[in-house]
Amino acid sequence: MRHHFEVTVVCACLRPGGVLLFKKKLATAITVGALSLTGCAAATEGAPAPEAAGPKTSASATPATTGKASAAAAAPKAAAPAAKAAASKAAAPASKIVPAAAVQAPAATPAPAPKPVPSKAPVVVQPKAAPLANTAGATATSGKQAATTLGWGPTVAGDEFSNAGAPDPAKWSVYNGKGHAGKGLRSRDAVTVGGGTLTIKGDAAGKTGGMSAKFARQKYGKWETRMKVAHNDPQYHPVLILWPDNSADAYSGKCWEIDYAEGNNGPGRMSFFNHIACRGNGKVHTYAKNVIDTRQWHNYAVEWSPTKITGYIDGVKWYEDTTPANISNVSMHQTIQLDWFPSGTATTPSQMDVDWVRVYK
Repeated sequence: MRHHFEVTVVCACLRPGGVLLFKKKLATAITVGALSLTGCAAATEGAPAPEAAGPKTSASATPATTGKASAAAAAPKAAAPAAKAAASKAAAPASKIVPAAAVQAPAATPAPAPKPVPSKAPVVVQPKAAPLANTAGATATSGKQAATTLGWGPTVAGDEFSNAGAPDPAKWSVYNGKGHAGKGLRSRDAVTVGGGTLTIKGDAAGKTGGMSAKFARQKYGKWETRMKVAHNDPQYHPVLILWPDNSADAYSGKCWEIDYAEGNNGPGRMSFFNHIACRGNGKVHTYAKNVIDTRQWHNYAVEWSPTKITGYIDGVKWYEDTTPANISNVSMHQTIQLDWFPSGTATTPSQMDVDWVRVYK
């Protein structure tokens, strides 16, 4: 089995509503063991963050910041039937999962957001590789779930999207206001549920959507989401995030944020970003990239404990960070977003679909 590894140093800049990441190449490279450290420049590689709408004018205005939210209010379902994913969504065509080493890298500064963001890029931090999984036999056709493969037990919360119309208001806060980094618009109309599936659409003008969970606001645990991105312009980033319950934890101190699946380069690649530090109003993160057909259904999961953060695709490990200083220790919750990163060129309408979200202890 041939493994594909990509090591890239990324710079991201924090601004309200999210992180816009850039990578750039320096004239030189520093070789550290088997890794090559390069600097940052021009193309976006980002981890968008929750709603930068009007309500987000204070540290508490995260995607789901209503005091009414709680795990009890969510009244999550009991263990969700694993058969649902197989019955309602046919397994995707074979698409080998190629894991990539997690590397630590800073992120560059984006255009100004609702709050002023300095133009100085964060300091480059030496990357550190993370262990990789054995990917023998891992393909998209298996449709495997990390929860089943690893024996995570019954769900403690989640959503099977069995209703119709708008997302269940007892479980989700749907964004309504300015788009990511103040670009475009997040509209409730862009987020719908039908036929057992959540759909978020983004149009050519940057009108899109997103939402944050009111359930499973917890420190540590396991999340798994079944998602596909049938139409994905590179300027639209479908992303599954664990976002701090207290917004201040995402904008100061360690700048915690876990993007456990982000499509940031069209339909051929998925990335994992673990934001671990602030650097001059920017964010530093470790990350991994995976070449995969995101247009097909895949199960994306994250396991977060006091000692490590691990990412899985279809039950196969593809990211892991075990550095103690890189492990978030604040309560977080799930968000689902289709964020717009306009590049000045025409944008093709895009769409992401989610079959279910399941949370485990």
